[in-house]
Amino acid sequence: MSFWSGARTILRPGRVTETARRRSDLEQARVPASTLRGSVQLRHVDAGSCNGCEMEVVSAFGPVYDAERFGARLVASPRHADALLVSGPVTRNMARPLAKTFDAMPEPRLVVALGDCARDCGVFHGGYGVEGAVGDVLAVDVHVAGCPPSPGAIVDALRGLTGR
Repeated sequence: MSFWSGARTILRPGRVTETARRRSDLEQARVPASTLRGSVQLRHVDAGSCNGCEMEVVSAFGPVYDAERFGARLVASPRHADALLVSGPVTRNMARPLAKTFDAMPEPRLVVALGDCARDCGVFHGGYGVEGAVGDVLAVDVHVAGCPPSPGAIVDALRGLTGR
């Protein structure tokens, strides 16, 4: 394979995104997107998942889907975050740290439950170490369905928060 053939193979797909959906098609958040001023800083917390959702989050923020161009950005500190992106069912060991992370966030703040496990515990339902779904610990504003949700679905949900 020559250099130019390899470069064409890499560049052919370009950016992969669906067309923007109307605001009425997206789940309405408890805090309107207009309060976030077009940009959302996200703190991601794995509350006990199988890491399938984490791989999709990495893809959503990677160069192909590029969620950052829609105003969504991952941050390292909850003090800088507008929204909490939670994946997996909440385990007994993560219930308190998750609540503390949420309490450390400034107002207004949102909670995004990522995946079926975060919504209703999925295959982990009834497990010994499972406290419950994210909604049992925190009030959830937006659910992203899927096991794991596709990067496109994650970007769609984040576009609904940013209004872009």
